[in-house]
Order: sequence, then C-alpha cells, then structure tokens
Amino acid sequence: MSLECKVQVFLNNISEKRAEVISKALEPDNVDFPKDLSFKIEKSKESLVFTFEGKGNIRTLISTIDEVLEQTQVILKVTG
Repeated sequence: MSLECKVQVFLNNISEKRAEVISKALEPDNVDFPKDLSFKIEKSKESLVFTFEGKGNIRTLISTIDEVLEQTQVILKVTG
C-alpha cells in the first residue's frame, strides 16, 4: 500500500501584484519534479494557494513543501 498525501498552503491577504511575483518566481521550480510529486499554484481573490500532492516517500513531499515555503519567504522579504 502506497501513501498518498495532498497538502494545501494558503497565503491570505496578499495583493494581486505580490501573488503574481511569487507565481512567476516559483514557476521555474515547477519543472522536472520528482516522480509521484506535483505542485500547483492558484490565485483566488486575495489568496495564493499552493497545492502539493505526493505518493510514496512522504519525506520528499515534506522537503519540497519546506523548500517552496523558504523560497516564498525570501520573495516576500525582497518584495516587501
């Protein structure tokens, strides 16, 4: 039996401009993802939603989420 997990992270109260900057900055990282792992970014009103899905090795999923959130934090500080 293989473990499947879906995690959504919501960045609330974010301007359209900052959401666009984050999306564009993370876009190159959304290529050549490991097998059985996916990452999607969606914009809605004043939120940016990151959706991560993984099958199998949960550590890979956790590591990917951590990396994306670290990059997002840097982007938010730089665009402050």
